[in-house]
Amino acid sequence: MGNVPSANGNQGAGNSDKKDDKDKEAQKKKFEPPIATRVGRKKKRGPSAASKLPAVFPSTRCRLKLLKMERIKDYLLLEEEFISNQERLKPELREEKNEEDQNKVDEMRGTPINIGTLEEIIDDDHAIVTSPTGPEYYVSILSIVDKDRLEPGCSVLLHHKTNAVVGVLEDDADPMVSVMKLDKAPTESYADVGGLDQQIQEIKESVELPLTHPELYEEMGIKPPKGVILYGVPGTGKTLLAKAVANQTSATFLRIVGSELIQKYLGDGPKLVRELFRVAEEHAPSIVFIDEIDAIGTKRYDTTSGGEREIQRTMLELLNQLDGFDTRGDVKVIMATNKIESLDPALIRPGRIDRKIEFPLPDVKTKRHIFKLHTSRMSLSEDVDLEEYIMAKDDLSGADIKAVCTEAGLLALRERRMRVTKEDFTSAREKVLYRKNEGTPEGLYI
Repeated sequence: MGNVPSANGNQGAGNSDKKDDKDKEAQKKKFEPPIATRVGRKKKRGPSAASKLPAVFPSTRCRLKLLKMERIKDYLLLEEEFISNQERLKPELREEKNEEDQNKVDEMRGTPINIGTLEEIIDDDHAIVTSPTGPEYYVSILSIVDKDRLEPGCSVLLHHKTNAVVGVLEDDADPMVSVMKLDKAPTESYADVGGLDQQIQEIKESVELPLTHPELYEEMGIKPPKGVILYGVPGTGKTLLAKAVANQTSATFLRIVGSELIQKYLGDGPKLVRELFRVAEEHAPSIVFIDEIDAIGTKRYDTTSGGEREIQRTMLELLNQLDGFDTRGDVKVIMATNKIESLDPALIRPGRIDRKIEFPLPDVKTKRHIFKLHTSRMSLSEDVDLEEYIMAKDDLSGADIKAVCTEAGLLALRERRMRVTKEDFTSAREKVLYRKNEGTPEGLYI
């Protein structure tokens, strides 16, 4: 039988080779998932579900489709109104944004901020300004500045290092001029002025009548007075009458003391005078009351003092404003002084001050009126005879008479009495006369 190979053996070897080939092919074709390129849920294409409009059926033109479309429109309008209300009901967000923007603007402007005057605009981004120290600078204009409000002569804000224009002042008027304007009228009226009927009539004709009835002067063919000056000894009622004018008139009333026009730096005094009359013109009809005008209106003389020269320059500017090339219009000037003889003749000449009103010491009739005014609310004893003090030959002014009545009331209060007696008036009168003549020599001794 020998060593003959069998057919089954050869067939088994062939099957094992085929299995090895299939295993190799299976290993080659094994599926491998792709590498993930994103994290999270896969985003759907197209509009989001919140903003996607619902489908409208049927698609043909019919009444049902119109009603459904109108319903969708109402829903969209309601949604729009809700969103706008949400923005409106969240003011803190807008305030935070505005505050952040304001902080950025403040950082660009820097601190402190200098104040200068715009002299000339070169182009949209550059200008020539004058600094407070005097010299002129060619500077740039920042984009945050409202260029429509820039004009030559206006006050601008300058950067403290580069002197660049970083803003425009809201009101270029001097703050002192704003303080001069009376917001509340005084309580004094013409009835509180004792006597002085002639002075009241003259100031009404010179100040009030031109403002209320200017047609009367046109029919007469005359020009109304530009200003008046009230002069007389102290305490005769000059300032009191000016307060009564401010109370009676509806015009803007600006009051200033002459010493306030004397400033520290050169040019500030004349500038303040110009600002005063500019504000008066803006609020016309107006009345400018300058008390103690002798502080700046004294006679001019040659001097080497810089302060005296500056005072004279301030008076020259006042002369120009009273009677210069520019007409004053409905601006009336009232001045008051105790020493009219010391004023410069150019200041009180006709054309600038057309009427001079003198306030003398009160006569018997005026004294009686003043005493009645100040004792009308006082509780007087039966032994008080006011005629005795009215007919007394003493130089008591209206202010002195008021001081006598006040002092008599204080003496009565000192003794815890509610009625003022004759002794109180006598003591008060002697005390007022002593204080008035205190420091005055009784006579000339050899």
